[in-house]
Amino acid sequence: MARTSPLHWVGVAFLLIASILLLVTTISAPVIGDIAILKVMLTNQSALRNSSVTFGTFGHCVLDVAPAATDQDYCYPRSVGYHPATIMADIDGTGFSRTASASADGLTYAMILHPIACGIAFIAFLLSIGAGIVGSLLGAIVAALAWIITLVAMAIDFALFGIIKDHVNGDGSGSNAYYSTGMWTILTAMVLLFFGMFIVLFTCFSARKEKRRSGSYKNRGDAYDHGAGYNGGYNNTTTTTRTRRKRFGLF
Repeated sequence: MARTSPLHWVGVAFLLIASILLLVTTISAPVIGDIAILKVMLTNQSALRNSSVTFGTFGHCVLDVAPAATDQDYCYPRSVGYHPATIMADIDGTGFSRTASASADGLTYAMILHPIACGIAFIAFLLSIGAGIVGSLLGAIVAALAWIITLVAMAIDFALFGIIKDHVNGDGSGSNAYYSTGMWTILTAMVLLFFGMFIVLFTCFSARKEKRRSGSYKNRGDAYDHGAGYNGGYNNTTTTTRTRRKRFGLF
């Protein structure tokens, strides 16, 4: 692309922002305890504030552990796959059926898709930033892959933490579970990847069409400069010679 459309850079910016938002979801608890995909406010009757449990991509943290004045936070070791139903049963006495517990625990292994989607989205950004037609096309294809993975990961997150949320809010203990920052960042990233992918793809084909059109005009101009057109142009003229007829065979 000789001249890059401003719209192309909007799509590139969407891809970058999406990768950053996916990174936020990836580094949720226990990497950063205050960032959660699902947060559960407990009813421990603290004089200052209630304790809370934050669930993230690779585990969970318990924040503001009693006594509340000490402001103690405990983040457990990171792992691919953990047991949120068992954790809430131990901390808050939430009851889960065997099926619900097994489903929630099994789905946590799929959250490895968060860093994978983040990495692929960033690769799509790097490919698109080159602003070449081939680079933009590859960027759009990679962005489509990142969008599919993000969509699958988001669906799994809602299914997994929806199970935990419904059981915690429905057990009558008074604890309140709700979706937190990590859930909304992956949702926003999915939307931005979708629009970024189509914007980059659209500007790629628009640039290719414009390049063809400019090349066609250039070839036509060269043809006229070299005398092509109008049956050889005005420079290629034919000279006709009139022959004088002899009269009486003498002149």
